[in-house]
Amino acid sequence: MAKKSKRRCDTLPILHPDAAGIDVGASELFVAVSADRDPHPVRSFPTFTRDLQALADWLEQCGIHSVAMESTSVYWIPIYQILEARGLEVYLVNAQHVKNVPGRKTDVSDCQWLQYLHSAGLLRASFRPPGFICAMRSLWRHRASLIQMAAEHVLHMQKALDQMNLQIHRVLNDITGVSGLRILDAILAGERNPLILARLCHGGVKSSEDVIAKSLEGDYRPEHLFALRQSLAAFRYYQQLVLEADQEIQLQLAELETAATAQPTTPPPTKATAHYARHYEPRTFDLRGELYRVFGVDLTNVPSISALTAQTILCEIGTDVSRFRNASAFASWLGLCPEKKISDGKVLFTKSRRVRSRVATALRMGAQSLHHAKDYLGEFFRRITRKLGRPQAITATAHKLARIVFHLLSTKEAYTECPI
Repeated sequence: MAKKSKRRCDTLPILHPDAAGIDVGASELFVAVSADRDPHPVRSFPTFTRDLQALADWLEQCGIHSVAMESTSVYWIPIYQILEARGLEVYLVNAQHVKNVPGRKTDVSDCQWLQYLHSAGLLRASFRPPGFICAMRSLWRHRASLIQMAAEHVLHMQKALDQMNLQIHRVLNDITGVSGLRILDAILAGERNPLILARLCHGGVKSSEDVIAKSLEGDYRPEHLFALRQSLAAFRYYQQLVLEADQEIQLQLAELETAATAQPTTPPPTKATAHYARHYEPRTFDLRGELYRVFGVDLTNVPSISALTAQTILCEIGTDVSRFRNASAFASWLGLCPEKKISDGKVLFTKSRRVRSRVATALRMGAQSLHHAKDYLGEFFRRITRKLGRPQAITATAHKLARIVFHLLSTKEAYTECPI
């Protein structure tokens, strides 16, 4: 019987011999280096700060210059910052791009697989803005969570009003406006006369005094008034927290350098409708003026892009878009481009990738507001809607907005109403 010959697979060339892989967990990290760097190439470290410093010391002793890790929840942030401060090149990779072959899955095999892929040059680092942009991004996301929690207490107030059959929140556009808060404070102070409560409304309220008084006739119950009082106090407490967050964001913005192309004064807006401060826009400072100073170009002149959207772009991307090859690569990173899948010469489907990007979400929301816009982007949105439907039109218009934003940030030219 002839002896079977064993097939020998050629190994991939090692492009980064000074590479390591880290499997990130909540309470323990597993680190792998090449076998010629240490007698024990795989080690585990707890996630305490002292142990993370010991991990960085061990990598330096092994002569490691580059480290790859997955973006697991927020557990990767402490070790990323420590290794970056030590001068190591850290690759934060997408977990979808480093899937191992089916079989036994352990933390040890995961870190070894990361180390092998990184040493062979098969990993690509995810985009991460500079540290000062990341600091502002954390504050802006925290501010958004505070606004969400305040909105929950607004729902609690509306529920208490419904249970007392008070329809004031259906008559007024915003129960947390000047008129709504005056009426709620008077109700909690003991006032029950509908006519007196109706006269507390601002002169700009569209509903008549009789309708407002009619909506304030209800069944005032102590338990519902108690819930209303606590919900209103919680809403105002979160509003105070949002104000403090705005002040801290203002300090962070003041530390950013002024763009070379920025003029001393903010140029007047060129939109057909004048710029106005939105409900959740910071009121302690001029956000639009600060964004123009930092960017060197006024993004709010683009239809459907507000100061809040421009601030989201600053916090998620920064001021420098040279990391992306061109506008197409930028739109693809946002997940606003169709991705073709071809097999056997046939196109299986063309859909945009599912990407969780706050910038893409903001651009999609801006695209939806262009349905009645009397400009080039509004006509583009309506044309694509008639041709492909509203969902595809939102994505296509958001893609157009992404290309416009990339062009403005890369060239620092003012927005003009012409196709790109």
